[in-house]
Amino acid sequence: MQQAALDLRKGLLIVYQGRMCTVTYWNILRNDRRQFVQMKVKDLMSGRVQEMKEHGETKYEVLETEKIDLTHSYRDGNDEVFYTAAGEEYRVGHEAAADALLWEGSTYKGLLADGKLVTIELPMSVIGTVTETAPPMKGGGSGTKDAVLSNGVKVRVSLLTAVGDKVRLDPETLEFKERV
Repeated sequence: MQQAALDLRKGLLIVYQGRMCTVTYWNILRNDRRQFVQMKVKDLMSGRVQEMKEHGETKYEVLETEKIDLTHSYRDGNDEVFYTAAGEEYRVGHEAAADALLWEGSTYKGLLADGKLVTIELPMSVIGTVTETAPPMKGGGSGTKDAVLSNGVKVRVSLLTAVGDKVRLDPETLEFKERV
């Protein structure tokens, strides 16, 4: 199904330059006479992210998709293996699932296109445990400091955060939201 760039939204699966991509960022830019769409798309096979600015009327092929709940089982070569609650097995390339698998979860949202698993979506927010950071600063105000999480990801957290604290983050930007 063809859709104009103005009708696309974050999370849609499109064909861009012959490759299957997911829209990771979408924004409308206006000037006096025209509307443009600023987008970021992620190639599901290579994991490469590309930024672009398109005319609002530019057409893209949007793929029919379905979301399902999956549980991660194991890695087999370059494939990650997931199962549904009913026991159906789905495989996807490591690059398509790598971002989501950084964050431990009991279930993941899988995106199917034509009955085939093509990517694992990131949740709206993730929780990580701080394993390394400077000691908390009481009365430290609203500043931030460096920290390392149990999965090895480096982030900025509030000055009140201590080793062992759990923190909520935006998984795409790694922006600190709150201590939990």
